[in-house]
Amino acid sequence: MPSQLAWIDHDSTARERTLRILSRFQEKESRDELGLGSIRDSFADQLFPGTSTIQTRLRYMLFVPWIYRTLEDERVPAENFAAQADFRERELVEALMESDDLAGVFGKTAGKSLKRLPSSVYWAGLGKWKIRRTQFSQDVYHRRIDEDYRHWGTLESLEQDARVRGDDFGQEQRDITKNWHPQLPKPPVKFPAKIGFNLTREEAEFIQECIQAACPGSLLSFLVLHCKPADTLAPWEHPDYASFSTQHQELLTHARLFSEVMHGASLLYNIQLAKLKNHEALVDEHQTSFNNWIESFSLDELRKWSIERLWELTSNDGHNVTGETKFFIEAWIKHTRKSPEDLLANTDALNLIKRREMKLKGVRSRFRNQQALEQWGGYSGVGTLVYRWPTVQVLLNDLYNGLSQ
Repeated sequence: MPSQLAWIDHDSTARERTLRILSRFQEKESRDELGLGSIRDSFADQLFPGTSTIQTRLRYMLFVPWIYRTLEDERVPAENFAAQADFRERELVEALMESDDLAGVFGKTAGKSLKRLPSSVYWAGLGKWKIRRTQFSQDVYHRRIDEDYRHWGTLESLEQDARVRGDDFGQEQRDITKNWHPQLPKPPVKFPAKIGFNLTREEAEFIQECIQAACPGSLLSFLVLHCKPADTLAPWEHPDYASFSTQHQELLTHARLFSEVMHGASLLYNIQLAKLKNHEALVDEHQTSFNNWIESFSLDELRKWSIERLWELTSNDGHNVTGETKFFIEAWIKHTRKSPEDLLANTDALNLIKRREMKLKGVRSRFRNQQALEQWGGYSGVGTLVYRWPTVQVLLNDLYNGLSQ
């Protein structure tokens, strides 16, 4: 029976434990020792646009614009804007720490001294879902806010003049200049005080509509509209997989095969390091995982897999798969297709992985730098690629709970 992580009916303590487990899966996935990130991120961005492995809870997609829109309403000047935004995000930490659901709170350990604020984590996603309408980076947005104030003041004067003349000044003319979605729900009256992660139905419907409008062809859009949350270890194990479009099924098939075959390369990398470190227990552990890997995938399916189609699907806007990366992956697949049982003794396959890591890490390569080897924790990239699925499950569950209100 496959392992599963339940979420929906858990209390806050269980939810927090589940999120910690999912975070560990994400940490293993995000370690990119062999330079597979461009393909991994291409699949993830096509399937689940606007998400990232360091997002935690869905309501941050509202917390951030609520803070910024409040600062805009107060006409906080550019010279103080960034500092005020920083202060209010840190205030949010304290408010969330007083709620009964602490799973996914930014700053839960560091408190107000946290180094990375939620706005920087969610900025790209807010833009992708078109909740954020300004196209500027966060820093530029902070610095040029006075220009927005002046522009809005001009529009208000034009609107007043239009009323005097009896002319129509369209809502669209006002909305097009806004930095945030014009239908953004209003924050709770005492925000950020007494706030939690539970979405209201209005908030959940707003986010659902934003995803559908901004990412209509994505699997994420299909899931938020048609499916209940599913507790599976990978998106291709979703119980509604049969209802996915042909396009999504093809994308998931290639994503799964890539994950499966490159998992073996990561395990072989760890085996070599464990041997180099003379750590017999680790060698045995990774070799057991490697043997399980050999038994887990279909060699026949791997041999029929079109690598040309893999490159067609992953070489898209914003993702550049280099020639060296393609060479490494194709060479590894060739070795695996020929005889996976012999990979542990295949000098060419072992050297392929070794040279790849040395090329990527340079003088910090664990194969040539003794200090780097000593600092190695024993596990590098040993998690299978699941393309942000643990994060997506949490976000979808938050949305579903809001829609169920």
